[in-house]
Amino acid sequence: MDEIVKQALAKWPNVPHCTGWLLLDRRGQWRMRDDATQAAGLPGDIIRHDALLGFINRNYAADADGQWFFQNGPQRVYVELGYTPWIVRLSETDGTLRLTDHAGASFIPAQAWLDDEGGVLLSDAATPPRIAALHDHDLDLFSTYATLDDAGGVFHFAADIDLNLNRIARGDVGPTFGFIESPAARAAS
Repeated sequence: MDEIVKQALAKWPNVPHCTGWLLLDRRGQWRMRDDATQAAGLPGDIIRHDALLGFINRNYAADADGQWFFQNGPQRVYVELGYTPWIVRLSETDGTLRLTDHAGASFIPAQAWLDDEGGVLLSDAATPPRIAALHDHDLDLFSTYATLDDAGGVFHFAADIDLNLNRIARGDVGPTFGFIESPAARAAS
């Protein structure tokens, strides 16, 4: 977390939280959602300002209930998730695969799943593990390195990293991995 954010939290500890205004979409894009956008159920406008994106990514975390948020100075802005709290991109250079999360950090997979809607999920070995959805533009490259069968299959990420592809229902992903997809819906209930 940025030092300036820590200072703002100490100075103004009781600023109300905000929900519904920020979305991390299924492709790892941050989107701003005004009242009209929220009311219409739309994803919102893509944020393209590099400094703002960096600030959001550096101050992105989860609370004890599994709700992801961006700490914007003294205000906690809860994030609506298009799927998972992390989105990863798969790339290949000279036959070597690399995964990078939507914040630009390296992501080394430890486990993998296929959901019932055709999505690929990966978790890393961090404590607690980060769960990420593979960007849909990378499914072709993924399939080049995966052996699929009725039970799931295997993703051959690297010479010493072969990941069994387990099956999971899309609706079970949040509860299984302990995150809340919509803090706004939770707050409204």
